[in-house]
Amino acid sequence: MNSVRGLLAASVISVQNSCFIYPACQKCCSRLILDSRRFNCLKCGCTGEAKDVSYRYRLSLKVADTNDLFDITVFGSCLDPFFGVTAENLQRCIQDFNQLSEETNTDASPGMLVQAVETCFIGKRFIFGV
Repeated sequence: MNSVRGLLAASVISVQNSCFIYPACQKCCSRLILDSRRFNCLKCGCTGEAKDVSYRYRLSLKVADTNDLFDITVFGSCLDPFFGVTAENLQRCIQDFNQLSEETNTDASPGMLVQAVETCFIGKRFIFGV
């Protein structure tokens, strides 16, 4: 892996997926395996109760500078200002919305969230640390 780091000024072309938050291991930040009562980290072996799981942002973007296209993934709390809440609080809001919603389509909140994220990021220029 190349250890050279730099900055990239680029415009967001698209949002690559609709999953912006994930259950994250508090020790190594890897994605956790969740069931109804427990979580397990396959990377470091950390385990615990599902009610104690932490969430983290993961935003995958297609970006372009003046010459090239890049796939960039932005992780963590640097996204808090864009979403207005921590990943944990956003996850709670989504769960609450789905529980309170009387609609049969509980995909409504993720659909609205994807649309809001696309509106916030697509066409905007950012400086990425790579």
